[in-house]
Amino acid sequence: MTASSPRRTPAAHSRLAAVGAIAVAGALLLTGCGDQTKNKSNGSGSTSTGSAPLADKLPADIRSKGEIKVGSDIAYAPVEFKDSSGNVTGLDPDLAAAMGKQLGVKLTFENGTFDALLTGLRSGRYDIAMSAMTDNKNRQNGVDPDTGKKVGEGVDFVDYLTAGVSIYTRKGDTQGINGWSDLCGKKIAVERGTVSEDLAKQEAKKCPGGKKLSIEPFDDDQQSQTRLRSGGVDAASSDFPVAAYAVKTSGGGKDFQIVGQQVEAAPYGIAVAKKATQLRDALQAAMNAIVKSGEYQKILEKWGAQDGAVKESVINGGK
Repeated sequence: MTASSPRRTPAAHSRLAAVGAIAVAGALLLTGCGDQTKNKSNGSGSTSTGSAPLADKLPADIRSKGEIKVGSDIAYAPVEFKDSSGNVTGLDPDLAAAMGKQLGVKLTFENGTFDALLTGLRSGRYDIAMSAMTDNKNRQNGVDPDTGKKVGEGVDFVDYLTAGVSIYTRKGDTQGINGWSDLCGKKIAVERGTVSEDLAKQEAKKCPGGKKLSIEPFDDDQQSQTRLRSGGVDAASSDFPVAAYAVKTSGGGKDFQIVGQQVEAAPYGIAVAKKATQLRDALQAAMNAIVKSGEYQKILEKWGAQDGAVKESVINGGK
């Protein structure tokens, strides 16, 4: 879930797989973000540090616990969501499981609202946050994108994917929307704290009198989709892989359609506290290990995200 100011660059062409390539890997369930449900299977690596090649890179306290607590908004298919059995699945949990095998620990996903994940990280509720979170300078520096004021110490990011933002509407009912500049006089649903909300706010400032852009923010993307499906808004916006998955799966592909192109492709990153440099570097080493082994590519292909692949994980690569 991306966020920043004019987020990264002007419009960018598609960087992830076409809608048809998005994997239908489980029923998309409506899940609230208020609980702290842990994943039961997916997203966990081996707990045997003896066979883990990168275990010695972890801080001693993490090694002794055998677990990394991951804050995540688990309602963002196909990146992270619950399958029909209630287990956490998706792109991020699969990557986390592969990294866990390298590090010899479990990466346990705990559900939370997206806009509160960094607060949870700062308070120690989570060790890291992995939730389709865009790496950008505001988050690195702890700056509020609305006010430009510093509100925290910021975080470091271990980058692992590239994604942009898309708008989608009800299928066959685009209301003349083909991009952000067509939203004046319309209503749009977004997830709170994401770049979709930031972009909508920026666009609203450009709208002439009498053609106000109404923005309805929700705690999770599922609520935005429900609002659009019911006709309460004219459009919704989310990261491209999520929008594409919704178009592919909702109503058997009959509910939604993407309009225009995705914009401002930027890196997803695993957020780590500034002071946790050893943990950050261990995660980067684990990510690069699965990139090198080819497991990373297989996971991206499973979830239709291969066009967003990176050749190497870097620290704080967001602009």
